[in-house]
This record gives sequence, C-alpha cells and structure tokens, in this order.
Amino acid sequence: MFRFLRRRAAEDAVEPVDVHAEAAARAEVFWQRWDDLLPELASALGDSEPQRVENLVADMVAAVHPNLTFAIEHGEKAVYALVLSGQADPELRPYTDAWIAAAPEQDTLWEYHDSVPPVPDPTEVTVNLRGEKYPLGEVRVAAQVDEAEGVVDVAVYHPGFQDLEDKARRALTFLPLDATLGERLAADRLGRVETAEREPEGAIGLLELRELVRDLDRTASPES
Repeated sequence: MFRFLRRRAAEDAVEPVDVHAEAAARAEVFWQRWDDLLPELASALGDSEPQRVENLVADMVAAVHPNLTFAIEHGEKAVYALVLSGQADPELRPYTDAWIAAAPEQDTLWEYHDSVPPVPDPTEVTVNLRGEKYPLGEVRVAAQVDEAEGVVDVAVYHPGFQDLEDKARRALTFLPLDATLGERLAADRLGRVETAEREPEGAIGLLELRELVRDLDRTASPES
C-alpha cells in the first residue's frame, strides 16, 4: 500500500461570508480538475510513482480549504480511495460535506470518502509503537451510553499500556477508536475518552463497541 497525506498552508486566507456557497463552488472546481487529472493520475499510480502527481492533488485539496488533509489508499470496493479529512474540525465540515456531495459516482477504479473510514476488522490490526507491536484484538473497552447527549463515554484498556509513556499510551487509546468507528462517527458519537490502567469490569471488544455506537447513531436525533 502507498499513502501520502499532506497539508498545505495558505497565506492571507479570507473566510467567505457565505461558507456553504463558497464550499460548493470550490468543490465544483475540484471535481472539474480531478476529471482532467485522472489519466495522469492513473498513469502515476499504475507505475507506483504517486509523487508525480502528489503536488497537483495537494494544490487541488488546498483550494477546497488549506487545512484539509488527503490520502490516496487502496479502496474497500474500488481499486483506489481518495480520502479527504477535516480531522474532526467542525469549521471544515461544510467543505468536506460540499466536496462529497459533488463527488462522482463510485466505480471500479475510484471511491471517495469525506473522512477517514473505519477498517473492516480492527481486531486484525496490529499497531507499531516505539518498536513494539500491539494487537488491537487485545483492546477492551468500558462503554457507557449517554442517551440524553447522544454519545458514548469510553475507557480504553490494552495490556501493553503499562510499558508505554504517556504520549504513546494516549495514541494507543485513540487509534483503536478511530480504526473501529472511523473519523466521522468517532467525532460525532464519542463523549469522554479515558485510558484505563486495568481492564474494566464488563468491558467489551472493539467490534461490540462498533455495533453499540452505530446503534446509537441510528437512533439518535440529528440535533443530538
């Protein structure tokens, strides 16, 4: 798998008054340029040389909004996936919403995502931190549903926590959640997130957590 993820800064950016209209206009320009770039992009990816088009795609994404990031990955159903991410920043959501709304239909070659999607089975993923491997299948989660707020508060436990410093332990707390739920659902439906030093009583696995959060998301009102 190849992957590139970049953010380009813009100078003297001016926030438009009508954000949604501006976002829609920028998205339309992006997809026009994307259509023109597709033959060159397919050639570069076919040659395993994504760097040939990396700067072009980065410029196109920055034109939608300079704080967006992107990645080109293997798709779930298509050969490739173009992923745009606002990194859970609510101010960027109008731009990712407009971008995905204007996206072409998925085909056998390309699919498009407006946030980092969940992996098919997070329990099969192994994370490398500080030179050590940490299987996410060993993660256990205590989950408490707050129906009034429409969120799930979680305490995450991994037996490898005891060998990690605070920064790495925090990374191993959030990585399983993002892999399980995807960026958008995690941002919308997770409330308080804590690191558990010991396995909590009544803890569940990541796939059970996914089903719990998705059930809440289906039943929660749009305003919650």
